[in-house]
Amino acid sequence: MAGPRVEVDGGLLEGGGQILRVSTALSCLLGLPLRVQKIRAGRSTPGLRPQHLSGLEMIRDLCAGQLEGADIGSTEITFTPEKIQGGSHTADTKTAGSVCLLLQVSLPCVLFAASPSELRLRGGTNAEMAPQIDYTATVFKPIAEKFGFKFNCDIKMRGYYPRGGGEVIVQVSPVKQLNPISITERGSVTKISGRAFVAGALPFKVAKEMAAAAVRCLRKEFRDLYVNIQPVQEPRDHAFGNGSGIIVVAETSTGCLLAGSALGKRGVNADKVGIDAAEMLLANLRHGGAVDEYLQDQLIIFMALANGVSRIKTGPVTLHTQTAIHFAEQLAKAKFTVKKSEEEGDASKDAYIIECQGIAMTNPNL
Repeated sequence: MAGPRVEVDGGLLEGGGQILRVSTALSCLLGLPLRVQKIRAGRSTPGLRPQHLSGLEMIRDLCAGQLEGADIGSTEITFTPEKIQGGSHTADTKTAGSVCLLLQVSLPCVLFAASPSELRLRGGTNAEMAPQIDYTATVFKPIAEKFGFKFNCDIKMRGYYPRGGGEVIVQVSPVKQLNPISITERGSVTKISGRAFVAGALPFKVAKEMAAAAVRCLRKEFRDLYVNIQPVQEPRDHAFGNGSGIIVVAETSTGCLLAGSALGKRGVNADKVGIDAAEMLLANLRHGGAVDEYLQDQLIIFMALANGVSRIKTGPVTLHTQTAIHFAEQLAKAKFTVKKSEEEGDASKDAYIIECQGIAMTNPNL
């Protein structure tokens, strides 16, 4: 199995945890021994953080591989993958490190396992610098399932910064191959729904204020559209610690889903949090893309593995997306092109078509 080690420079492009996630997932899937150097070299706290370490350990356990140099603060790791196992696996960041990022690294791998998997992911469910679990469940899941797989996502406990303590259980059945996707027609917005939450000691009126501010902001743009944002008090037995936040999701006539979200912070008033989420959604709608800026990079690895040509229409291509493309090309040898959208009506917009000839990865175990 083990050929020469593939060398990955952890300081390129996005230069952070995402390089680690994409490269270790592809290493695991393709059976490529890997060395990653200069991990998070440019960050204020360089090297591995707890959430990166728990992600690496999970990938190691998924394939009974060997992992060296994996300690907090380490800037170099080597990884030698073996066969991907199904079954039950736990990853615990022991911090507010994001469970959504743990899912990002593990999901592509377990799709090509020998049997169904159950992933117990522990950490932050609604954390800064990562998708919120509500985004994963309401936007990422239905779109990613277009590749021809299904997964179940059960939020057992919500966890917030700084204490974490959340738990999500994800069940996935393996597939033989992934289908290519085409998401290029945005269509018109048909409904906007959302959820504004408070947990722990925060008063319910904070959720109501976030929701009301977001609705006001969205109504200005969409006068005739039903905008339904539910304020929610998380039940005490389903939330660990204190937190607040909001997600708003637009659904379109062609089945596209685009979102905006924000988290409450000490000293930031609730109105501002609601408006930030609404404005993020509006920005994602203005550029004419059929996927939002947070979905772009999450789809790249699946496009690279799929059996055929995938196309997605995006707004401005993010650094995370450029990074995912770079490593999918380097490691998986998939071929990507990124072009400005030439379609009528896109001239004034910042819309792009990302196309990929996938490598038609086949599950050797099925």
